Amino acid sequence: QVQLVESGGGLAQAGGSLRLSCAASGRAGSRFAVGWFRQAPGKERVFVAAISRSGIFTYYTDSVKGRFTISGDNAKNTVRLQMNNLKPEDTAVYYCAAREETYDRGSAYYTKNDEYDYWGQGTQVAVSS
Repeated sequence: QVQLVESGGGLAQAGGSLRLSCAASGRAGSRFAVGWFRQAPGKERVFVAAISRSGIFTYYTDSVKGRFTISGDNAKNTVRLQMNNLKPEDTAVYYCAAREETYDRGSAYYTKNDEYDYWGQGTQVAVSS
């Protein structure tokens, strides 16, 4: 079984920055494409960003392009989401998710919840205006 643990959430002011981390453990030798999703109060969980198994390809939802950066460290089994120029509408619980792949598919276009095999418990991000 694979475990995903998010960290780095917290409170930030509008215009500020936070960095989220997602650490994976449990299946030595497995490789994953990883995505970040977020769920605001009373709303559905939606896609934010994803990175391919190789770390070469990334994909972002339009609302975070130019502000958020997803990156991976395969040696440490960790994926990070650097969030800059935060806005109050970024307030949500952020989840990382992993999609197990035997090879890099040349894309990070995995935007749907059911495209992922494993999920973390989430970390809260709150942005004040």
